[in-house]
Amino acid sequence: MIRPPREPKRTVWLLFLAQALNQSAMTGQVAMAALIGHSLAADKSFATLPMAVQMLATMSVSIPGAVIFGRLGRHAGFLAGAAAFLLATGVFLAALWLGSFPLYLLGCVFSGAAFGIAMYYRFAAAEVAQAEYRPKAISLVMAGGVIGAVLGPAVVKLTKDALAPVLFAGTYLAFAAIPILIALLVSAMRLPPAPHVAGAAPVPLGPILRRPGVIVAILCAVVGWDSMNLLMAVTPLEMMLCGFTVGDSATIIQWHAAAMFAPSFVTGHLIARFGVLRVIGAGALLTGLCAGVALSGSSFAHFWVALVLLGIGWNFMFVGATALLTASHTPAERTKAQAANDVIVFGSVAVTSLASGAIHHLFGWAVLNYAVLPALALALAALAWLARRRAAGLPQPA
Repeated sequence: MIRPPREPKRTVWLLFLAQALNQSAMTGQVAMAALIGHSLAADKSFATLPMAVQMLATMSVSIPGAVIFGRLGRHAGFLAGAAAFLLATGVFLAALWLGSFPLYLLGCVFSGAAFGIAMYYRFAAAEVAQAEYRPKAISLVMAGGVIGAVLGPAVVKLTKDALAPVLFAGTYLAFAAIPILIALLVSAMRLPPAPHVAGAAPVPLGPILRRPGVIVAILCAVVGWDSMNLLMAVTPLEMMLCGFTVGDSATIIQWHAAAMFAPSFVTGHLIARFGVLRVIGAGALLTGLCAGVALSGSSFAHFWVALVLLGIGWNFMFVGATALLTASHTPAERTKAQAANDVIVFGSVAVTSLASGAIHHLFGWAVLNYAVLPALALALAALAWLARRRAAGLPQPA
């Protein structure tokens, strides 16, 4: 049994707790954003615009965040992310109190930036852990999302009416404690400086993006994220229209978020046993099954089963696509490949966050579920294409 040194293990556990707190805020935001957008926006088709703005900010912070980490270190970057979310909670409170949709969107810019910075927690775990402990460290940090999935919606349900009649104002006041706690955890971490590849020649991005493995990895990550986002973003709104309460939708989002992260305990083992392409394919099939369940009825059970399947499908596709990407580039190409991946993935998620509300408003829940099926079919076709290339022994382009 591998036992990591005490200090790195302590830092990994602190990162686990930081991830749990961050995911609490993110899951709670998902449970509220479409409802708040629907109440504040004059045009109800813009109900999911807050999620679109937030994901666009998450995408946009990828490159600046990498610069901050590279020049000032992990501590400075993570503290900047905590400060951004603290600022976001203040802006959210002001927006709700004034009934201002543009001000609420501004808050989403700051919260999106904070969430984008927090996505580097798993990379920090990989840097602090010894090589033989690294996969377990990464998995542990990602598993912090399970706690966040339970805690975030629970806080929403307990505090949504705390500052009545302004719905959710009490929740954002409570959420202000999250970045403060994260800052305390970060201050207690011992994080090494970001690694550098000495003497590496500049690597052009074009040849990297033309490799079959990279193409399929990015495509499957985009399809996994976009399918999940299209359906998840408007689920609270659809449940409200079906007569369910805010507490009911928060419970569904709670289970969905748990399903997104709990499989992380076994996804790596499944990839090792069955292969990364099969695991990604299983995720695509589970996401398609989610759409089938959602189309078959509108009871609480239908929403619950569909969103749990959606969470597991996203996990298999996201973790699998990440593993495929890292196996398709060299260490010298890591920065460009991963930055390009994040920009493409979160840029597409920003688009689907906005499209979700528009499609739902104009065409309804059923059309939204049918809309994910062609993309899933494309992902499955790409996986089959890559599998045939591998079986034929065809190399990746240099």
